[in-house]
Amino acid sequence: MLILHASELVTLKGPRRARAKAEMSDLSIVQDGAVAISDGVILDVGKTESILREHNSTGIERIDASGKVVMPGLVDPHTHLVYAGSREFELELKAKGKSYMEILEGGGGILRTVRDTRDSSPQDLFRQSAKRLESMLVHGSTTVEAKSGYGLDKDVEIRMLETIKRLDDEYPVSLVPTYLGAHVVPPEFKGDGDAYVDFMVVEVLPEIARRKLAEFCDVFCEKGIFNVQQSRKLLLAAKGFGMGLKVHADEFSNSGGAQLAAEVGAISADHLGKPSDDGIMAMARRDTIGVLLPGTPFSSMSKDYADGRRLIDLGVPIALGTDLNPNCWNESMQFTISLACHKMRMTPAEAITAATINAAAALGLERKVGSIEQGKRADVIMLDIPTYAHIPYKFGTNQVSLVIKDGRSVWER
Repeated sequence: MLILHASELVTLKGPRRARAKAEMSDLSIVQDGAVAISDGVILDVGKTESILREHNSTGIERIDASGKVVMPGLVDPHTHLVYAGSREFELELKAKGKSYMEILEGGGGILRTVRDTRDSSPQDLFRQSAKRLESMLVHGSTTVEAKSGYGLDKDVEIRMLETIKRLDDEYPVSLVPTYLGAHVVPPEFKGDGDAYVDFMVVEVLPEIARRKLAEFCDVFCEKGIFNVQQSRKLLLAAKGFGMGLKVHADEFSNSGGAQLAAEVGAISADHLGKPSDDGIMAMARRDTIGVLLPGTPFSSMSKDYADGRRLIDLGVPIALGTDLNPNCWNESMQFTISLACHKMRMTPAEAITAATINAAAALGLERKVGSIEQGKRADVIMLDIPTYAHIPYKFGTNQVSLVIKDGRSVWER
């Protein structure tokens, strides 16, 4: 396959690691750019004239990208893709001033989705989740992290992880599974978070590790959810089983989550609505990636967005994710990029870096995806816009016109 005459070929060529500070502004754009693809891998990248001179044999599929932007497939490093049911009734509660924690304490929020997910059949859970995944692919996401966390027991958590594996097998999207049993303390352990952590460490983690159902373990480290001591115990146990680590950190308050993420060697700390200065600097020293999720305060009707500008300026490598879940039903990384620019003071170039190569790094995949470079997986999208700056500028619509996954066209408008 040859992709030719891109108005802007956004390659993000550069260090195969998360980019920080000024590096996040360098998209390595090729005007009138072209990409040669063979056997699902990027073979060559450069000016159209040069690529045609080197790869102009017959029988090659040619795609004309004139007047369009070509860039890496979007990488979504934080989603709760698999769940059953919906919570649209909470929109009215939010409009009347109820906070996320108040809705949770009233039996809504995560606990409502836990009930719906526990009651769903494996096939229904797959069907509902697949519909969301199809929409994410259409909007340009070719690699997606997916968490469990709506079972909060052993059997349903494993069912969720098995569903993620089945989706990965059956759809042209690469899924990265994460165990999030520590999403909230379930009703069976109400008032005894320590006992629930022990249950996960003794009963659940060994089985998940034995069956290799999760690449990462995550924990919601937040006041009123899991404290630092509980979170540390679970994360270190998961690390002992060979899992990578992630932390829902400091979303609503300074809970010490950012510092904990740096301390235990987590690949990322996510949310970061209220991190301490010490937490931010600890992350910067350890190159812990900050995964920002602007869709969450948007859907919660909150003004408390993470300060992306400050985090970047202080040297924390930043990634972006949708945080797709029943509270934040956001299937579009394009919309996430727009929110990052409008609400977190990130530039369009920084937001695109955060949604591609840095997001890949937040999943340990920076050497495989996230940029258009020789030898990388041929995950490429084409957008019907003249310049990358239109992605955050022209929001509320899908600008993707073609999705290529592993060198194969999987969706076209």
